[in-house]
Amino acid sequence: MPPYNVMVGIEGEGMRLDSFLSSQPALPSRSACARLVEEGSVRMNGTPARSKAERVALGDRIQVDLPEARPQPGELPPTDIPLDIRYEDDYLIVLSKQPGLVCHPSPGHVDDTLANALVAHCGAGHLGHLQGDDRPGIVHRLDMDTSGLMVAAKTDEAQKALQDLIRLRTLDRRYVTLVQGYVAPDEGTIETGIARSTRDRLRMAVSDDPAARAAITTFTTLERFEAGLRDEGYCLLECHLYTGRTHQIRVHMRHIGHPVVGDALYGRGDERANLGLTRQFLHSWSIRFVHPMTGELVELRDTLPDDLRHALESISTSSMGRTSAGERIVSQLGVGKPGDNRGKDSRSNS
Repeated sequence: MPPYNVMVGIEGEGMRLDSFLSSQPALPSRSACARLVEEGSVRMNGTPARSKAERVALGDRIQVDLPEARPQPGELPPTDIPLDIRYEDDYLIVLSKQPGLVCHPSPGHVDDTLANALVAHCGAGHLGHLQGDDRPGIVHRLDMDTSGLMVAAKTDEAQKALQDLIRLRTLDRRYVTLVQGYVAPDEGTIETGIARSTRDRLRMAVSDDPAARAAITTFTTLERFEAGLRDEGYCLLECHLYTGRTHQIRVHMRHIGHPVVGDALYGRGDERANLGLTRQFLHSWSIRFVHPMTGELVELRDTLPDDLRHALESISTSSMGRTSAGERIVSQLGVGKPGDNRGKDSRSNS
């Protein structure tokens, strides 16, 4: 395999070497990149890298010698977890991930992840491994309690090509979220840096630190709901990701004062205002891209799971009406018209 070459841009300046390497779509996990540094497989400006912890600078040229060996089938235990597959061919899979499913092994999740399910479905030797042996097939991730469409790769070539589409922002991913409060504009863009919180390592936060990674989210308002006696109202939004930072939509919605309904990490912890949800109201509903191997257009949409649909229908009688975008999109989510009485408004007289 030829060496992987990359030049450090402004987004990577000041990052640890292992962190910068793992942020590259064609390179494996951070721990795997650290091992490559320790093995002498990484050169900075023509000289072997000294430490995985050294900082990279703008303009640094980095070369990585990737190993030829492929992992053997069975290294990650296969687990028979049902997969809701919407598209599959010899190169890739598009599936709808159920809430509660972690994408790849992590503390507390060893053999109950999407990666384990993909190994069971395809076999470890028939998945892309550029993200590391513990992330076979993974191209991008959804949070454990976020549901909806995502892509997995069956070959290294397809995995790299799909990650390139994400990097070039031509793999179109759109999410639907219900947020707290009244969002006045019909459209908006949120552009910030995002970094791990210095107060709570489980959380991400908007940051102007030079090491923070750039994050861009655009949103379109679909429907607004009047405030009730015990809440400040809601808005249904479609969000479009131009970057894929950890918890990006959830962090950005909190940043603009409209946390995602049901979000235990970034929300307000008000059980009644969370409409009975036990997870965040966030669903990857649409994905669109040109197949990197066949050239065909792959375009899929996914209706809301029952828990999110029921929560939305429970406030249908307080709808202030849908925007033009909402008229076009919400019906595709499997939700009735504003004011339908299929759901009971859980906020009134209680």
